[in-house]
Amino acid sequence: MPRSLPISHDVAIIGAGFAGSILARILCRQGKKVLLLERESHPRFALGESSTPLANLALERIAARYDLPDLHHLATYGRWMRHLPHLRRGLKRGFTFFDHRRGEPFRNSGFNEARLMVAASPEDRLADTHWLRQDVDHHLVTMAEKEGVDYRELTRVTDLQIDESSVLLTIQGAATQAQRSAEQVRVGWVVDASGAGGVVARSLEIPFRVEQTRTDTGLLFAHFEGVKPLAEVAAGAILGDGPYPEHQAAVHHILDDGWMYQLPFDHGVTSAGLVLRNDRLRLDPSTLTQDPTGAWQAYLQDYPTVQAQFADAEAVNRIRYVPRLQYQFSRSAGPRWFLLPQAYAFFDPLYSVGMAWSLNAVERLGDLFANHLETWRSYSMLLSQEADQVRYLIEAAYAGMDDFEHFTAVSLLYFATVSYSEMQQRLTSEAERSGAWSGFLGARDPVVQSLLVQARDRLLNVGSNLEDFSDWVRRRIEPRDIAGLASPSTPNLYPVNLDLLVERSHLLGLEPEEIVAALPRLRGDLDA
Repeated sequence: MPRSLPISHDVAIIGAGFAGSILARILCRQGKKVLLLERESHPRFALGESSTPLANLALERIAARYDLPDLHHLATYGRWMRHLPHLRRGLKRGFTFFDHRRGEPFRNSGFNEARLMVAASPEDRLADTHWLRQDVDHHLVTMAEKEGVDYRELTRVTDLQIDESSVLLTIQGAATQAQRSAEQVRVGWVVDASGAGGVVARSLEIPFRVEQTRTDTGLLFAHFEGVKPLAEVAAGAILGDGPYPEHQAAVHHILDDGWMYQLPFDHGVTSAGLVLRNDRLRLDPSTLTQDPTGAWQAYLQDYPTVQAQFADAEAVNRIRYVPRLQYQFSRSAGPRWFLLPQAYAFFDPLYSVGMAWSLNAVERLGDLFANHLETWRSYSMLLSQEADQVRYLIEAAYAGMDDFEHFTAVSLLYFATVSYSEMQQRLTSEAERSGAWSGFLGARDPVVQSLLVQARDRLLNVGSNLEDFSDWVRRRIEPRDIAGLASPSTPNLYPVNLDLLVERSHLLGLEPEEIVAALPRLRGDLDA
């Protein structure tokens, strides 16, 4: 490494998606000189478009700590509409699931045996959002640049060398600027905020651990105009009133081949993707790769109600195919380098876990760069524990997907875990201060830490009697069930119930009057 080259930046961040841009702004607020590198340019299409209450909680904490008010506005639908209406978004009131069978129209009775709805907010104003990443990421990187981040787009990192005191990056402009010679930049630390197989993992030859996951799925995806809500085309199904309009949600269609997500935006576009199980592919992989549009139509033909949703729909960008979604590296940090979750591991878009996990990691890196870089091992160990939790959740969900009752039970285990974590962090001051380090998805919760792997193993043990699986889940989540998931008043319909939260204040170690006094904190400063 050429010692004559001085350190020009304290930190280089590779990848200017939402996580990379927010981290760059945090480090700028700490007085650090930050280099933010993006191999493409903004605005651009990006996946990972559905926020959750834990993601919004992390945004609010970051906004308050580093005085970034636009992040506070992005954390609820009402504030977004009031302060940032030019950024396109969708209203997300909760999670909706429909169970389909190949060749049959969607059917459901008053017992909701094929529908599950879990609310994440009591009203639109306090709701989560779907992010049109094209708009949001562009806004965030523009703000980073205005605040002093050295942002360079259409720039690739072609080589990376690390020694005990610095990192040497070799960077190259776009192909259209090939006449420019490669540039070398020396920085103190590097953070990879890109995706699978980023330059840091490649340069350090970090081994893959993807063989540990039992899930193997690919993805067909695009944005579409003219997608109809299922209720408009499912004439033979009994739906009835739910805790929110069922299409104003992260909508999941459970299929024999995998599942489909639908994320509707306010401007009439729906983000949709077919997550296909590679062990059940009914088309040759070459067909999926060479003709993803034809493959999309072929799969829709097998599910009449979903096909009716897309009868008049048109893709607004080309349908694309990713043959394998899963990846995980054996390490996520070391002296002079970090991987954010999206560069470290991914298992499936089910349950929209990626955004919250990434923002928690951004918070942690803000803490480490402020004071404790020598403790990078704590970041790496916690990320590894959390990756295991996410993997167990996804594997359990897929193990139960052929039986909607079992799949619903796994889903309730997830919702019990995250709803308890959100309330604990919002309503208890100590947990609020340390929320980013509390462990995503129960990674540090002694009550639920092992439940996801136990659920997976029960469902995968084909010799066991699974008739009582749902009862087993309901019993095990009781110590964390602040949302009434174990005893719904209407089958598979779960509204936000603040009265029940007060009644179950003891599960959070609080008195009922403490819960009542703290309720305004459920979405930060609601009037701001």
